[in-house]
Amino acid sequence: MVVMLVFLGVVGVIALKLIFSSIFLTGSAPTPAGDGLLPARGDIVDRNGVPLARTIMAWSIGLHPNKLVNDPMEVAQKLNRLMPERSVADYFAMLRSKKNFIYLRRRATPELVAQANAIGEPAIALAQEPERLYPQTTLAAHVLGWTNIDGRGVFGMEKVLNNRLLDPNKRGTPVQLSIDARVQAALEDELGAAKDKFTAAAASGIVMDVRTGEVLAMVSLPNFNPNDPGATDIGNLKNNMTQSVYELGSTFKAITLANAIESGTITSMAKKYDATAPLQIGRYKIHDDEPAGRWLDIPEMFVKSSNIVTARIADELGQQRETAMFDKLGFDRPPEIELTGKVKPLWPRYWGRTTTMTVAYGHGIAVTPLNLAIAYCALTNGGIYRPATLYKVGPEHPLNPGRRVISEATSARMRQLLRLVVMPAAGGTGKKADVPGFRLGGKTGTAEKAMDGGYNKKLNVSTFAGVFPMDDPHYMVMMTLDGPHATADTYGFTTAAWVVGPAMGRMISRIGPLLGIIPDERHDVDESDLLPLIWRPDADKAKALTGAAAAAHDKD
Repeated sequence: MVVMLVFLGVVGVIALKLIFSSIFLTGSAPTPAGDGLLPARGDIVDRNGVPLARTIMAWSIGLHPNKLVNDPMEVAQKLNRLMPERSVADYFAMLRSKKNFIYLRRRATPELVAQANAIGEPAIALAQEPERLYPQTTLAAHVLGWTNIDGRGVFGMEKVLNNRLLDPNKRGTPVQLSIDARVQAALEDELGAAKDKFTAAAASGIVMDVRTGEVLAMVSLPNFNPNDPGATDIGNLKNNMTQSVYELGSTFKAITLANAIESGTITSMAKKYDATAPLQIGRYKIHDDEPAGRWLDIPEMFVKSSNIVTARIADELGQQRETAMFDKLGFDRPPEIELTGKVKPLWPRYWGRTTTMTVAYGHGIAVTPLNLAIAYCALTNGGIYRPATLYKVGPEHPLNPGRRVISEATSARMRQLLRLVVMPAAGGTGKKADVPGFRLGGKTGTAEKAMDGGYNKKLNVSTFAGVFPMDDPHYMVMMTLDGPHATADTYGFTTAAWVVGPAMGRMISRIGPLLGIIPDERHDVDESDLLPLIWRPDADKAKALTGAAAAAHDKD
């Protein structure tokens, strides 16, 4: 009876303790038992909930050499048959070493674990441990980064979110990024295909929401697998979108033109500039790749991508207004985004008249592709500069209000001009990227690759920056190929129009429907005041031929 009463008393005390804890300790730090139900590190998902990084319990196989019982050579041979990535000699050396513990295989399959256990050697250690898994393998690798052996983030958003993902009070709730796995996969596919076709050294690309700054896709090639970052070349770990700077060529002409319109330097689209001959500035000569041999108005200079006219406009703007606009667009600092390890653009050491004129068309200044992508969002979204973000905008991460850099009127004019570059009717450099119904607008840019303090005239950096649908801007897409080589179907050209333009068109046709943009050829940017300003020799020729045919018909 005494024993029974003691037993009931102990049970009663435990029951009262549990009741007290559940009533009065609600919301306190989780107990070890409750904490065990949470992942050791929180999950990362895309904007639609697709898992991008998660922690799983995985088997590991290791060795305790000091616990060896059987013949080391015999054990080494058996381990080699199971895990042939190491030689018998390697396993023998491990078994004879003085180390307390050595990992043989992490994230081992249950079948392999069973076979290792069947060896019957006490020195072989089998255990389940938390492992960071990236189920989409290489998808968005440079965005996600990876963790070290201790489960702490060392690169990418894994590093940025380290404290959040390890917080016991929050790690049960996944972190939602702005990335859309579907768009990310499409960009990686199209950019990778273009890089392979033109045997480029590297490539980078991005898709952003121009209204919010959200990054829906960010790609840097060559890629790597974050499940095993140590197996890749260290150069592949570099994020070209944020850690490489390039001279991005004629894509800068949109910025120069917006600056000239905003400042009042250009008040009429019909204003003409002399492009009859190369422009001599001191010992330098500025020329066009396809000389017009005549005076050009504003739509013509932009559609034809005239360096000469852009330089003349920049000369009117002056260095002070040029650098002021670059400051507004963030070109004087690393790109604004949550990722660490970003690099700062390279500005000219001396900014004289010649520099002012050449920088206006992207020669002599190097920025990260993300710097330019953010700027294009501001040029087309109504004039508001917003930092890029890798968080999905919502209650936890509200929309950044941004700041105005150009007026709504200037932004509307830039949407017209950018759309002209891609419209087949205008004959612009971006026409190969046009997809009927999606109303893409943008600008091509081709620059000689800067190398060893000079320029490699045989290699280009080719870029296409575009926004669609341009009559109601939603998404900005940018693709860059570093050092592409010509193929038979590009007729020896490696300019952006030939090597990036077609890939851009395919990209838009793939992601448009995914993002809810349905092709509609009934709507477009109103170009009625600009199209008449563009002189098209082929159009005049067609008109003449049509007139001759009509005259012959009348005569008959």
